[in-house]
Amino acid sequence: MNYRHAFHAGNHADVLKHVVLLALCDALTAKPAACFALDTHAGRGLYRLDGESAQKTGEASDGIGRLLAEAPRNPPIQRYLAAIKACRQQHGAHAYPGSPWLLAHALRAQDRISACELLPEEANVLRDTFAGDPRVAVHARDGYAAVKALLPPRHGTVKFARGLVLVDPPYEAQLDEFDTALAAIRDVLARWPQAMLALWYPIKQRRALRQFYRKAAGLDARSTLLLELLVRPDDSPLRMNGSGMLLLNAPWQFDVAMRPALDGLCAALGEAGGSARVEWLRLPA
Repeated sequence: MNYRHAFHAGNHADVLKHVVLLALCDALTAKPAACFALDTHAGRGLYRLDGESAQKTGEASDGIGRLLAEAPRNPPIQRYLAAIKACRQQHGAHAYPGSPWLLAHALRAQDRISACELLPEEANVLRDTFAGDPRVAVHARDGYAAVKALLPPRHGTVKFARGLVLVDPPYEAQLDEFDTALAAIRDVLARWPQAMLALWYPIKQRRALRQFYRKAAGLDARSTLLLELLVRPDDSPLRMNGSGMLLLNAPWQFDVAMRPALDGLCAALGEAGGSARVEWLRLPA
């Protein structure tokens, strides 16, 4: 585990991930039944963009900074910007929410969240952040291994038929991380086949991901959708030129809702040669 979340908080990849995450949460909460969310690589849950880690890279100024300035009039993007505003009203002008905070913000009193973080220091901060929220259980453990312990989810006598698993690993092992993540996703689908799954991944050169796309298309899910945002051409293996979200069992017509959102993100954050991609690897059954 590393400090990827802290160093890159608020960058273009975070923006994509969080816009999609909130849209998935809103689809879940559109129905009254309680739902469950598992965040396998949660980080500390809350960051400061004026802190040393964020200032060292300056990536947030080209990510959330530009998006706040542009404020595209698109519902999923506006939903995300409203969450940023709510976070800053609660925690200060430079606060930035990680995925656990956004899950807690978007889900309801009857819903439950499990957030896993392997690094002890980060897990302790995460635990402190949610100390007063009975909906959130923090697990200082490896998120991949937690799949076996936490799924299928239940709370007391309640079994959750609906929910979301977010897999957001650090990709320290580069391309090998894709195989590890896909193995965990296969385990999730075997244990909780009706869950929505979202895997975030970095893009340096898209052609290097062809094997990942083939393997993802073969997963035993009802549907498989790719959402990708490139802020510059994918012509360098030395930098992150964009990122994507692999969605399994996506909500009905999620692609229709997200196409204009990704176009809006590309217009606001992209450089010359940037692009957005929404593509089904497996159409909904």
